[in-house]
Amino acid sequence: MATVLVTGGRGASGTWVVERLAGDHEVVVADYDHPGLGVDPAPNVSFRAADLAVRGEALDVVSAVDPDAVVHWAAIPVAGTHPEGRVFETNALAAHNVLTAAGRADAPVVQASSDGAYGFFFADPTPLPDELPVTEDHPLRPEDPYGLSKVTAEETAGAVARRHGVPVVSIRPSWIQYPGAYACREAGYVADRSAGAGNFWSYVDVRDAADLVARAVDDLLGDDPAVEPGTHEAVNCVAVDNALGRPLLDLLRESYGAVPADYAVDEGDDRSAYAIEKAERLFGWQPSRSWRDAAEEDVPEPTLFE
Repeated sequence: MATVLVTGGRGASGTWVVERLAGDHEVVVADYDHPGLGVDPAPNVSFRAADLAVRGEALDVVSAVDPDAVVHWAAIPVAGTHPEGRVFETNALAAHNVLTAAGRADAPVVQASSDGAYGFFFADPTPLPDELPVTEDHPLRPEDPYGLSKVTAEETAGAVARRHGVPVVSIRPSWIQYPGAYACREAGYVADRSAGAGNFWSYVDVRDAADLVARAVDDLLGDDPAVEPGTHEAVNCVAVDNALGRPLLDLLRESYGAVPADYAVDEGDDRSAYAIEKAERLFGWQPSRSWRDAAEEDVPEPTLFE
């Protein structure tokens, strides 16, 4: 088994990533807090505590684990919950520290970016995208510290890949949802079209996001990776459909009074605003969950320790 270091593995989505990876790899979870020496970890899971925004702690934990691959999933996950400076500094520093340490250890990296890097959601007013669907080549124009921290993390990924010759993949999820608890299907969200306009009503099931992480890790550890050493690739990670189940072009016209001049979306198509073909081409990934089934699905949450 390969050893995969997962930062932020005790977070809401991180636990699903760890559970998915632990079926095939030895997973070391590095998070701000340790669950305690008396806990009984799940099979193939162990824990270390570190403040990854502190350079020495990040370098030390990566050096001690000596992983075959690193999944950097740790971050302050949304804007508006912490002071703006702390959001940017924590996310940007942690990404720089962890990715640099991984590069020095010759370990390929999969990291959590976000569709927030495009800059749509927290812009005022929300702009229409230049194209539809939004591909990974769309310009990144964040105005908020969270989106800016993700752009910084992706730029760091490119620099680390070039300097250390490791492959790095940045995954851009859009509003991660949890089976049986789909916030994007709550009555207030569904009734208020403007509530989801900032990310064009996009979402992804946490299990699909974890599947993409696992596919990317397995690719980078393989003999003929789709992402070559020394290169960085970003991929969108969204569900096929939008969260309201309505034609995307109709939603845009009702909310913005227009659609992008450059669009390749059929009338009546309730698809997501984001393109996902790149993830399929590189890793063979396609999302398999929709709110139509998963919003009411009864699935136990991952348990990483007893």
